[in-house]
Amino acid sequence: MLHLRLIVPADRTDEVVRTVEKTVGTTHLAVVPGAARDPRGDLIMCDVAREAGDDLINSLRALGIDECGSIAVENIDLSLSRRADRAEKDAPGEGADAVLWEHLSDATHEESTLSVTYIAFLSLATMIAACGVVLDNAILIVGAMAVGPEFGPLAGFCTAVVQRAPRLAWRSFTALIVGFAAAMAVTVVFSLFMDATHLFTEEKLNAARPNTGFIYAPDWFSFVVAVLAGSAGMLSLTSAKAGAMVGVAISVTTVPAAANAAVALAYGDLSQTKGSSEQLLLNLLGIVVAGTLTLLAQKYFWAKQRERTARTSG
Repeated sequence: MLHLRLIVPADRTDEVVRTVEKTVGTTHLAVVPGAARDPRGDLIMCDVAREAGDDLINSLRALGIDECGSIAVENIDLSLSRRADRAEKDAPGEGADAVLWEHLSDATHEESTLSVTYIAFLSLATMIAACGVVLDNAILIVGAMAVGPEFGPLAGFCTAVVQRAPRLAWRSFTALIVGFAAAMAVTVVFSLFMDATHLFTEEKLNAARPNTGFIYAPDWFSFVVAVLAGSAGMLSLTSAKAGAMVGVAISVTTVPAAANAAVALAYGDLSQTKGSSEQLLLNLLGIVVAGTLTLLAQKYFWAKQRERTARTSG
């Protein structure tokens, strides 16, 4: 269930209440006249089944409530109510299958913003991965993949393609390119420092690396895993099942590939730099393709579900 908190001008309250009441899957409607002070207006609260949430939010935005007032949406972790159970039963489809496009756009917009924090996390993840590739330590590689924040811009780009939002697409693309470029540059400097202190050596980089050698040797399996991880990541994001994101993060070798390319570049090993860069691009491509197709499939099947429900109710 979702909880909506609305601030509505007093002269629009009846219109909004009618919109909420006619939306199948809503309950617990409450109106507090004159409660809002900034902006001034009435406070309207209601609960809505997740599968009906996108329709209600779109209807409220069509009324201009987001411009003259406010629309706030929260997830309800626990709701002990027979009315809530009935609302979820009446709403079309399953809540786990529903996509809240406004929430997805807002979340990916925030995650795809190029910021100091984003670059810092990506740089730290790449440096951890650099230690992992030199030491051939799989634990460090997994840790680096979990720290890396690159799935945010990737999800933002997929969402922008499906929603036809060029500004979000450009923002996400910029965050990816600039973020990885900055992280790799920092890691090159880090590698030179570690070499100067004799913690990194070219011999270790070129030695047999059974645990991490795949990072600079891309193949079709790399692309297949990236595609599967991209689909799983997008499903996790749209269904609010954040626990799956950890598994997605440690399934693809974007950060380790960038790290290996940076360390190899520091030593002038262009062969490993080229192979790692190809691995990085292959993974990014696989995630973007899979994520976009997953969102398109969700959008298509959800639209079909709503059509069937409309025919049945009609």
